[in-house]
Amino acid sequence: MDKLKKVLSGEDTEDRSGLSEVVEASSLSWGTRIKGFIACFAIGILCSVLGTLLLWVPRKGLHLFAVFYTFGNIASIGSTIFLMGPVKQLKRMFEPTRLIATIMVLLCFALTLCSAFWWHNKGLALIFCILQSLALTWYSLSFIPFARDAVKKCFAVCLA
Repeated sequence: MDKLKKVLSGEDTEDRSGLSEVVEASSLSWGTRIKGFIACFAIGILCSVLGTLLLWVPRKGLHLFAVFYTFGNIASIGSTIFLMGPVKQLKRMFEPTRLIATIMVLLCFALTLCSAFWWHNKGLALIFCILQSLALTWYSLSFIPFARDAVKKCFAVCLA
């Protein structure tokens, strides 16, 4: 209501881009955001588990695994869009502290699907799925303060 008053009285001199109008028009309540996050995350987990179960299907199992596992991980990452919003999510994904992790996750997604469909290399698809999990773990740790440093120190102690 205050915005309407400002616009009608001519006080709204703010230059508004089309993107900010779209974001404001599609804003969700906090309860709806939580429900969307839980639903999208649950779909991601379901796809990943289903992909793992489909791994044992003869001949097409690895292709189905690669697709469902990758789409499950994409849905899991996408679920956080409900909590932060799409613009803020993309900005945080490409911050300098997690830029390399984001690129590795996206690259592993693409290479997993390429190895399953275009190159028809089952071993490579499985390797990229494993790398996808590792990259996604490293990406997720970037959101927890000092978590990556702790993991690095643990590996340094274990390998020394």
